[in-house]
This record gives sequence, structure tokens and C-alpha cells, in this order.
Amino acid sequence: MSRGALVLLPPDSPVDDWKWQLRNAVRSADGLRAVLDLSEKEYEAARRAEQAGFPIAITPHALSLIDKSDPQCPVRRQLVPAHEEGTPSLGDLRDPLGEEAHEVAPDLIQRYPDRALLLVSDRCAVYCRFCTRSRMVGAGGGPRSLSRLGPALAYLREHPAIRDVIVSGGDPLAMATSRLLGIVEALREIPSVETIRLASRVPVVLPMRINSELLDALRPHHPLWVMTHFNHPRELEKQSAAALSRLADAGFPVMNQTVLLRGVNDDPDVLTELFRKLVRYRTRPYYLLLMDPVQGTAHLRTSVARGLEIMEQLQGRLSGIAIPKLIMDTPGGYGKIPLSPDYVLEHAAGKTRVRTPRGQIVDYYDPPQ
Repeated sequence: MSRGALVLLPPDSPVDDWKWQLRNAVRSADGLRAVLDLSEKEYEAARRAEQAGFPIAITPHALSLIDKSDPQCPVRRQLVPAHEEGTPSLGDLRDPLGEEAHEVAPDLIQRYPDRALLLVSDRCAVYCRFCTRSRMVGAGGGPRSLSRLGPALAYLREHPAIRDVIVSGGDPLAMATSRLLGIVEALREIPSVETIRLASRVPVVLPMRINSELLDALRPHHPLWVMTHFNHPRELEKQSAAALSRLADAGFPVMNQTVLLRGVNDDPDVLTELFRKLVRYRTRPYYLLLMDPVQGTAHLRTSVARGLEIMEQLQGRLSGIAIPKLIMDTPGGYGKIPLSPDYVLEHAAGKTRVRTPRGQIVDYYDPPQ
């Protein structure tokens, strides 16, 4: 896809200052109209979001990835409100993953026996229009203090079966380093917590945040994994590639969770390019997620059948390290399930007949009993 007419920043902007980026994020309909050629429907949708709905925030870096004239720009579709957000659809849910029902302590969600989700902020560098937590992010509470997180930390100490904590929100890497470090240190003091994952879109929309100050502060607390969120190859430009390289060089395993989005990346060629680029920068494509059925997002969702069709076209085209699992996070909070094209044609006594990605029919014989 042609990059078209991109949003240009003033030449004297301190674009490499991540705090400047946050301070200068576009947060209003009029701000969007000043930098993008908005249609009337987009402007009305942005006004609605600004006044009563899920808020707007787009960093100057993220704006620089947007084609200012093309409403179908894949980055624009993710970040700029659409008029369809006001249209309800069958299956829409306010809390699609049942997080409120699985909250075991304030800001702590447990849906599996061995892991928990700690929500440390309601703020992000950008607000993606398909956000699972649109019900709460940007609500005004900001980063959580250690005292507020006290009951959640106590629960983790009292439940040693929880070995893996995902730190999310909001975006933990959009917090001040000192505040994030305090949370990581508090988790590291719990002997049963073996792995900490930082879930963040910052490498995509605020890559200058991945700086030596942050990495030097966090490195002593490994194993720390970064779960990031690239959805389109257009997002993986020079600065984001450098951010991924810095993370890998500092010992952070980086895993990517791509959301399958209609009109953005529901195309095997687009995903092939994205996954190859991620592997080039030492980031493992981990999940390809069917979009959660958040209220007002039906225009961005794809069908299960389309997801399976895309996975079948990726198999055999990409190496195993570049192919993620296709995942449905079941509505209601019942957990993730992997989905896969069915290559098994027939089971018989001692023999299984399969179809390869290229269409050949092959028999596999079980060993003698």
C-alpha cells in the first residue's frame, strides 16, 4: 500500500522525547481535523468520542504513520473514531472477557489457576478504537499507587499457585519509570511470582520510550517479558524496529499479539509481511487474536471462517517461528482457545489420513502396539 500523504511534524519538534510525545498527543475532534482530512462522519464520531464516549489519544509518532487523506489507511482505521462506533451489533459486550466477574482483588484479574492480570493504570499513549477495556481506560484515575495495589499484591502473596503476572492497564510502559519500577520490585518480592510480563503498545506508538533509562532500571528484575502489539507492517518503521532491537539486546524476550482487524490486516499478504518483519527484529509472532466483541466495534471484526482461511494460507508460506496461533478469547471470560484449519481427513485403525497445505493427501501410520 502506498504511504500517501503522511502527517508532518514541525521541524523543531523534540520528537525523540517520549514525554513531549504524550503531552502533544491529539485528544480532540478539532485537533484531528487540524492534521487529517476528516470526513464529516469521522469528525462527528470524534466529537461523540470526545464528549461522551471512549476518548481519543494519538501521539505525534502514531500520527506520522497515518495517511492524512485516506480513510482506509490501516493505522487510521485503528486510531481515528468511526461513525460505526455508535451502532450496536449482535454479540457486543461492554466487558467481553468477563474481567469484572473475575476480579479477585481491586485491579487484579484471575481467569487461570497459574497466572493473573494486574491493571496498573487506565492510561495509554494512544487509545485503539477496538480496545478490550474501552469501558475503563482513559477514565481519569491514572497510574495506580502501590498503596492502591496493596490488596492485589497481598492476594498474590497468599496464592502461590500464581506464578505468572501480566502487568497491563492501560499501558505500563507509558508510566514514569520510577512508578513502574516500584511495581516490578514489589512483584519481585513475592517468591512465587516467577515471570512478569509487561503488556504494551508503546513499541508501536511511542518507540522512543524504550530508552536506556527504562531498560537499565528494569533489567535487574529479569525474567521480564514484553508482550507488544503490532497489527500492520506500516507500524514497524525505523524507530519501532530500533525499539525492538533495544529490548532484545537488553535481554527482554519480546512476543507480539496481533489482532485480526477487518480492512487493516485481514489479508495473508499483509500478515506475511508483518510476521517476517517481526522475526527479523527478534520478536516472536505469538497470537493472532480474533477481535474481542467490544461494544461498537463490529465494523472492525472479522469472521472465524476468515481467520481460519488466513491461517491456512500462512501455513507453508512462513517458517514455524513466524506463524502465531490463531486464538479466540472466549466471550464471558472463559479463557483462550486455539483455532486451526482441519488438516485431518480421516481416522482409521492405525492410520490417519491428512491433507497438506499444498493439497497432497498423505497417510500417517501409528506404531504397532
